[in-house]
Amino acid sequence: MNKTAITAIHAFEVLDSRGRPTIEAHIKLACGVEASAQVPSGASTGTSEAHELRDGDPLRHCGLGVRNACKNVNEEIANLLNGSDALNQPAIDQLMIDLDGTPNKSRLGANAILAVSCAVARAAAIATGQPLWRYLAASRTPVLPLPMVNILSGGLHASKAMEFQDFLAIPWAAQSFAQAMEWITAIHRSTRELLEQRGAYFTGVADEGGWGPRLKTNEEALQILTRAIEHAGLIPGDQVSIAIDVAASHFFENGEYRLASENRSMDAAAFIDLLETWCKKYPIVSLEDGLEQNAWHQWPSLTKRLGSQVQVIGDDFLTTNPARLIRAIEANAANAVLVKMNQIGTLTETFTVIDTARAAGWGAVISARSGETEDSFLADLAIASGMGQLKVGSITRSERLSKYNRMLVLEQTQTIPHWSQSPALLPPRWAISTG
Repeated sequence: MNKTAITAIHAFEVLDSRGRPTIEAHIKLACGVEASAQVPSGASTGTSEAHELRDGDPLRHCGLGVRNACKNVNEEIANLLNGSDALNQPAIDQLMIDLDGTPNKSRLGANAILAVSCAVARAAAIATGQPLWRYLAASRTPVLPLPMVNILSGGLHASKAMEFQDFLAIPWAAQSFAQAMEWITAIHRSTRELLEQRGAYFTGVADEGGWGPRLKTNEEALQILTRAIEHAGLIPGDQVSIAIDVAASHFFENGEYRLASENRSMDAAAFIDLLETWCKKYPIVSLEDGLEQNAWHQWPSLTKRLGSQVQVIGDDFLTTNPARLIRAIEANAANAVLVKMNQIGTLTETFTVIDTARAAGWGAVISARSGETEDSFLADLAIASGMGQLKVGSITRSERLSKYNRMLVLEQTQTIPHWSQSPALLPPRWAISTG
């Protein structure tokens, strides 16, 4: 038997960072190599995402159990892949897609398929004596990515304390990943100090570890974050810029963008006006899901207005889906894609999206989910992608830190160029100052 042939596959129900069930898959190869992988889960999900299979039994985990998905791995998928070569990732992923037989992986579950897909890749990397990032990169040029770090949260990540989902700091002028994280920890501390000075009510730490205050307006979060960068001894715009995850679909009601906390609503044109005003007023360089996920007619207008100033990212809008991405590229509907493996369900399809974005001259941000695990696989994927951007969450929870700490160690032990050595990866417009 081929030494890298799969001899055993088994899945287990484990818990993610929200205490909800998810899947851990174990793979064994003929050569004796064993590897595992865990899959995340999202709260802010797009309607076009691959299907996450849940048991629906109200007596277990409020219906969120994944025993049926694990059973699908242990029986159908294990039988299918027995003897398959772990080094042939595309073939393995296609076999699972074909076995599922549905457009969105709803029969076996995208969570079941992805757990196996990632575990196979990790086993193959070990069997070939390569770091995971190097194995995944294949012919791509690996890059240690620039972190886009959650500091303030609202939306579905923080009990809708404010409508906009995340306000993030991007330490793009840092000369190393270690320095970037040092800047981020300083900004995170100073943000809390400013919130306490203002007497802001804390709803608690949000799903991704950012502060979850209840503020008077969404714009106040921008004011606080800009000030926090300054209080950390850094220059907004010149050293650290801001990204916003708008997640607009989650406050889109009856054809309007409804900011209930501010008691106002806007149509698409007025909402784009608001975003443009903020981009001129604050050091914002990236906007994610600035419009509702199916507003195909308005997204090109948003990109035409703001695309020369900021990175316009599709998340719920594109759902790491190759077909939606191609449609958006043809329509000039954005200029970057957020990449979440579990939105599409296999490693091969994830890289198809990454490579399609690169070929079109788009950016790609490799992203975690709000329901994460301690698995650091995503860090290696981000390096392997060569796209230079990573969005994991904040710095206060270990499921986030497992990825950041993986980067910190790799920077000190491996020879991997980072974003500051690959300036072509970051748009020139990022080097801006609001004066």
